[in-house]
Amino acid sequence: MAAIFAGRFCIRPAILPLARRFGLKPLVVLGSLLGALQYVVLAGVHGLGWPLAAAVLAAAAGDTLYWTTYHAYFASLGDSDHRGHQIGAREALAATVGVIAPLATGLLLTRFGPYAAFWTTALMLAFSALPLIATPNVAVAASAPGSLRASQIGMRLFAVDGWTGAGFFYVWQIALFLTLRENFAAFGGAMAVAALVGAGGGLILGRWIDRGHGVRAMRVAIGALTLVVALRAASQGAVVLAVAANAAGAVVTAIYTPTLMTAVYNQAAGSPCILRFHMATEAGYDAGCTAGCLAAAALLWAGAPIALVLLLPLIGAAAMYRFLGRYYGALGSAQSATSAVRSPP
Repeated sequence: MAAIFAGRFCIRPAILPLARRFGLKPLVVLGSLLGALQYVVLAGVHGLGWPLAAAVLAAAAGDTLYWTTYHAYFASLGDSDHRGHQIGAREALAATVGVIAPLATGLLLTRFGPYAAFWTTALMLAFSALPLIATPNVAVAASAPGSLRASQIGMRLFAVDGWTGAGFFYVWQIALFLTLRENFAAFGGAMAVAALVGAGGGLILGRWIDRGHGVRAMRVAIGALTLVVALRAASQGAVVLAVAANAAGAVVTAIYTPTLMTAVYNQAAGSPCILRFHMATEAGYDAGCTAGCLAAAALLWAGAPIALVLLLPLIGAAAMYRFLGRYYGALGSAQSATSAVRSPP
């Protein structure tokens, strides 16, 4: 995982000249197709060797192109005044689809093997580009002075988010798989339960953010994140507790993502260039996630129990509380001042 994120960091500068020439939409489509390619390669991975190296390279290239342009595209076409519940709706839809996907993939893996499972996944990802055909393209300016300076807060937020994600998503998935005795069907079922539980949380919190309750939403999200991280660390070896902790994690994701991404997307919309903003912030995520994955790997290599490694996201949660608290606190002060000016005496 660290190699994938380090590869993303190195590949990302190549996106800007392509975006200036073709715009954002073709690159989001191409990113979807390249993202599908990694699963075709993954089906042939059975250990260390060139198929694994090819899968790492395909994942780095596809993820870099897709996520950088996708975030810029979403920020460009979204509405800043309704950003929270737009992101909440997006996450709820993704979670709903996520109920079916892990069940189907787990079934395919156990009944028909990796080629059927991962090639089906690749086909579905390729189909995900079809709705974009009807959407508008977004041009990218040839130059945008001040873009890097405008992205500093976003870079810090994403670097912290990357560190948190390394433990909260990637290390946790390994820990859960081991607790479920490496059973693909059971793992798929646990992920489906989590998606079902988390489908509605982001819709509620996203609208709360749009009504000016960003600080409260941030406290709820970071508090829930902290509790679930502790629960996951305590659940190792206990199947029922681990499945419950996984489901709780889906709720955290549903409320944490609108809280973070509302702040990031709104900053991007006000920057000199949205794409350059997200190139910088995604680089921050890659650096943070690479560091988190390497820290986890080093601790495990040194003999640390995986329960201890699962607590690493608490460092990110503390930093995120500080950064998002500053952002939403300043935003709330600005909104209060605007309301005071507009109110009649």
